[in-house]
Amino acid sequence: MMTEISLNILDIAENSTRAGAGLVTISVTVDTVKDLLTVFIGDDGCGMSPEQVSHVTDPFFTTRKTRKVGLGIPFFKYAAESTGGSFSIESVQGQGTKVTAVFELSHIDRMPLGDINSTIRTLITCHTDVDFLYTYSYNGVSFTLDTREFREILGNIPLDSPEISAYIKEYLAENKLETDGGAVI
Repeated sequence: MMTEISLNILDIAENSTRAGAGLVTISVTVDTVKDLLTVFIGDDGCGMSPEQVSHVTDPFFTTRKTRKVGLGIPFFKYAAESTGGSFSIESVQGQGTKVTAVFELSHIDRMPLGDINSTIRTLITCHTDVDFLYTYSYNGVSFTLDTREFREILGNIPLDSPEISAYIKEYLAENKLETDGGAVI
């Protein structure tokens, strides 16, 4: 099992890039009043058939040819449900996939969110042909990073160039701190 929720997000988003997504949407929403942490990952990739969706939470089912098991989604589902939360996956062939995991924020078995900033930066800089729309919300305050806006401003400067990668790191850190005041989630 993965030790941080951000690693689960990385795994699911990697699935999205392998599915040919042009846009991956990731949102992390913390609501301390409702005691919930909600994670959403959606994409416009190739999607899955109803049969694939019905088997996707089975660890011994995978569409990958490089291995015989697929543990990412089953572990993510288990992690959410073991905190009293929920998990859902919706997919339509040719349209994409949506994954939602809800965690009880204060549950003793909830793993930490982890280094979500590094996860988002890694996705952006390692998949320069994919756009990412990331929103982080904490008790109603939020910020968004949209690589489509970055590309519009930067023109031909690639998102994985050292200067831009460093800027993305700084942008995420400053905005997360401004949004949640440094809360450890």
